[in-house]
Amino acid sequence: MTATTAPAVPAATAGPSRLRRVGALARAETLLLLRNRTAVVNSVLSPLLLVALVPLFGTDEAPLGQALLAAAAGFTLVFLTYYNLVVTYVARREALVLQRMRTGELTDGEVLAATAVPTLLVTAVQMAVVAVGVVVLGEWRAPVDPVLPVLAVLLGAVLMVVLATLSSVWTRTPESAQVTTLPVVVAATAASGLFFPLTALPEVLATVARLLPLTPVVELVQLGLSGRTWDGAAVAGADLWWAALGPVVTLLAWVLVAGALSLRWFRWAPKR
Repeated sequence: MTATTAPAVPAATAGPSRLRRVGALARAETLLLLRNRTAVVNSVLSPLLLVALVPLFGTDEAPLGQALLAAAAGFTLVFLTYYNLVVTYVARREALVLQRMRTGELTDGEVLAATAVPTLLVTAVQMAVVAVGVVVLGEWRAPVDPVLPVLAVLLGAVLMVVLATLSSVWTRTPESAQVTTLPVVVAATAASGLFFPLTALPEVLATVARLLPLTPVVELVQLGLSGRTWDGAAVAGADLWWAALGPVVTLLAWVLVAGALSLRWFRWAPKR
């Protein structure tokens, strides 16, 4: 008696990988952004104009180049990444685009991430432009620890994406984002340490300011660039990373809290 082998069953055709799915949607979102000339101009000019004001209103505690780089990180993350994404998520939701995209192969996280890619790319380009400008002006100084500014920008970008999804919950229209984003755009930015040192505030207010979402980003950037803490103390080596622990924990806490609230409250379709 001879054994027979069962006929081989052809494997199911694998669908596109996660990276390809996100990339395809990100390319589509990028094309939409580039076709909107008003959005492109606002995205490019607004943060750069704010950075240009730093020499007029900034403090003399940091060299100009370091002040410009810290300002570029703070302003682009808030005025470009955060604000633009709130408008984008709300516009896609109200046009039922987010709801339609959920019916395909993309997961919820992939939809939100791919939608954020064009804005994040513009953010990166903006920071690179400011860095090149600092070099051209002859104000470039080697950072004390280049890892900290990079870490600050990466964590800050994640936080701004998560805050944008959360802010979209109570933003009914793209136009109303001008009002609903004010707590982050105005309050958090004003008390971030970009316009005046936090040591100028009473101790209680300085502590509160350090817990706002943008302040730890600015702290980490300034710490990595100059080796000075928020209160002006010079640190190096292990003390540098010990000083960075507080801002990193604050950033991670904001990401976790805002992410948890977004998972619970985020709306994929408009209220009817």
